[in-house]
Amino acid sequence: MKTPRPLWTLLTLGALGLAAWINLPLTARLFDRSAARVAALPEAPAFRAGQRVLLLSPHPDDETLCCGGTLQKAQAAGAQVYVAWITAGDGFEFDAALTGHTLDPGPQTMRALGQRRILEARQAASVLGLPARHLFFLGYPDGGLSRLTSADPTTPYTSPRTGTDRVYVKGALSPGAPFTGQALEADLGRVLDLTRPDLVLAPAPQDFHPDHHALSLLANRLMQERGEAGRLRFWVVHGGLEWPVPKGHHPRLPLTLPPRASALPWQRVSLNTQEEQTKLAAINTYRTQTEVMGRFLRAFVRTNELLSPSPQP
Repeated sequence: MKTPRPLWTLLTLGALGLAAWINLPLTARLFDRSAARVAALPEAPAFRAGQRVLLLSPHPDDETLCCGGTLQKAQAAGAQVYVAWITAGDGFEFDAALTGHTLDPGPQTMRALGQRRILEARQAASVLGLPARHLFFLGYPDGGLSRLTSADPTTPYTSPRTGTDRVYVKGALSPGAPFTGQALEADLGRVLDLTRPDLVLAPAPQDFHPDHHALSLLANRLMQERGEAGRLRFWVVHGGLEWPVPKGHHPRLPLTLPPRASALPWQRVSLNTQEEQTKLAAINTYRTQTEVMGRFLRAFVRTNELLSPSPQP
């Protein structure tokens, strides 16, 4: 039975109204009681001079969303900070259609998006004060990490979006490496060997995005094999429906606990005004992303960030 047009109109208006209402700061204060829990969290231990910190970012922008302020604090304390991007972020077809001005983005357009997002990542890292020599781009397929980490590690995977089965991005750690679990693990191990990190900041296994989840499991396994699982610190970007609420730039509000990972032993990283402003500037370098979902990205500019020690068995 076909739904009458007036009913569709009412449903659409109702959905838009609900979306607007749930994203009001007042609504967030009324219904998200975890703000009080955030205020009661212990402050994350301060970084120290000479400490080596590696952040593993599934896509360009994750490093800034989760930890843009944290990375600034580490730099200011004299720590050596490194970032490794695992994919080029070349799997977002709507993004490619918008930035490429086409209704049907093909493999060439998707690869161009990947190259552009790598450039944006370099710009964001520069804004955060990270040296270019501390940046690693692995270039594995956006949307394909689950396949690489769960299938036969020697079987190549072809990205359905870029049409390629090997690393193509300029400046990659291993140009031309095949899209296999074996090659991905070798590259990640190489990054760990080169950086020798005291702390590894990685997505939590509860993160909703499949790439984030797959990278979390891989990082945890590699660190376990090295006897260094205690050096892991977790963060979340995709933490549950509508999180973080409200959307948009609300720098005086706290970043509340992600519903999907609220049980983790979170620690608070409190940010000052300058750190927030620098984080916002780094987010704004991701023009390909802010044009599509700027309110989501800027919602991570809050009075704090969140890190969790790896729960040990």
